Amino acid sequence: MGNGLVHRVPMFQRDYSWTEQEWDDLWQDIVALHEPDGEAGHYMGYLVLQSQDDRTYDIIDGQQRITTLSILVLAILNNLRRLVSAGTDAEDNTRRIEELRRTYVGFVDPATLVATPKLTLNRHNNAFYQNYLVPLALPLPGRNLKASEHSLRRAFEWFDAHVQDRFGGSASGEDLARLVDTLADRLFFTVISVTDELNAFKVFETLNARGVRLSSSDLLKNHLFSVVHRRGGHDHEVASLESLWESMVGKLGAETLPDFLRTHWNSRHTLTRHTDLFKTIRASVRDPEGVFELLRALDRDADVYAALGDPHDPQWTPDQSRHIAALATFGVRQPYPLLLVARRLLDDHGFTRVLRACVVISLRYNVIGGRTPTEQERVYNAVTMRASVADAASAKTILEELRPIYVPDAEFRASFAEKQLRTTTSRNRHVVRYLLLELEKQVSGKAFEASNDKHGIEHVLPQNPGDGWDGFSDEQVERATYRPGNMTLLATAANRDLGAEPFTSKRSVYAASVFELTRRIPDEYAEWTEDSIGSRQAWLAVQATSPWRLSELD
Repeated sequence: MGNGLVHRVPMFQRDYSWTEQEWDDLWQDIVALHEPDGEAGHYMGYLVLQSQDDRTYDIIDGQQRITTLSILVLAILNNLRRLVSAGTDAEDNTRRIEELRRTYVGFVDPATLVATPKLTLNRHNNAFYQNYLVPLALPLPGRNLKASEHSLRRAFEWFDAHVQDRFGGSASGEDLARLVDTLADRLFFTVISVTDELNAFKVFETLNARGVRLSSSDLLKNHLFSVVHRRGGHDHEVASLESLWESMVGKLGAETLPDFLRTHWNSRHTLTRHTDLFKTIRASVRDPEGVFELLRALDRDADVYAALGDPHDPQWTPDQSRHIAALATFGVRQPYPLLLVARRLLDDHGFTRVLRACVVISLRYNVIGGRTPTEQERVYNAVTMRASVADAASAKTILEELRPIYVPDAEFRASFAEKQLRTTTSRNRHVVRYLLLELEKQVSGKAFEASNDKHGIEHVLPQNPGDGWDGFSDEQVERATYRPGNMTLLATAANRDLGAEPFTSKRSVYAASVFELTRRIPDEYAEWTEDSIGSRQAWLAVQATSPWRLSELD
């Protein structure tokens, strides 16, 4: 901001949204830098800037930080202005205000107080920022403001008060100017400069893949709204787009939006990778009509997509809720585009058939088979496209077309018999619990509530075996502990009491269990060995073919 460049928040980028928590975090870091023995610098993260002329930069990512730093500089200027009003070193402090303003804020005409700013905010925030904050037109208005304008006002007042408290009555103009120097010299960013939106999107996808969460959906929003704006869209059209976008974000949340965009797109078009999504949409949506068509379709699908992640959504029947919960347990999302189309085109019974088929396929193909999802995603997309383009489908046709990713019984049993599921992860604990409860229902005919905490997973060979387990070598423990054949269901209290007891002590507890799967263990095994685990797992594999079978494809 002090090097002669101009920075702009794109017109349709999100509004200012930082709150006291973020202000305080930043302030504490700055105070630490200003201490005599403070750190040499503080890292502020990534800035993604877009420019074609090396002078004017659009802030693609980082607007909340840059805007807040600008507000902090203005708060420091206001504290300098107080010194001038009090007659404290008035001439020098006036010169400091002018120099700091010219360097970090922009030139303000002394007669009109109209600014030539170094920072321009988005269409909702810029008027308040330029008309009130930049010229320090105090007191700031507090009525008839947008929520984000209230946030800007509160940010200024918060930093203004904290700068004043920090320096108290002993503040000097030199101290305040040095604080600005500290910001300029000791806050560091990684700046990534790109020449167009496509390159910016690639940067976002690359950084997101490395755990740095940037909002690629904001970039898409800015592009779509700019298409309408460039074609002479009226304010009411932009407001309508804003309403559609905010409705969609409200249903899903900003973090979920990028995954939803791809799921929606792949439910209506040829399979597109995450890395190609922005390029594909930008090439396909070129006019305002296309923008409105896309956003209306997104808004229609948003309710169903949100519900696919919530088994308790009121639109689901009990059977559908159970299948939705299973997909969430597996963490499998490849069927989502197909499910969006199936929900749109099929009646409730047909949708339930397709939903159950996706659960069965996911269990056989992903959870137990451990196969690569790439080919599976291609098959799902091909089936989805055929149903979507025809705008007509039947559950029977869809199921038949899913045959290439339905693992046959023999392969499924073989994979199940050799499977390991390390219950050291939350996901695998939920998967094992789901498997055992469904197998218990298959064997005994009794259904137990999945969310009931009164029963849990018992490892017959303990995860940390002690005395009484000398028959297992370290290698055997590693191979056998996390096989489903070594796991069963047991009341939580009994499970806790057994701990790492030897098998001879566990047998009587198992015999009294409410679960038939558990009662069978002492009936069938006098001792517990690696062969016993393999034998029981092979038997479980045979049982598993029934609850997770698609009769239409056998």
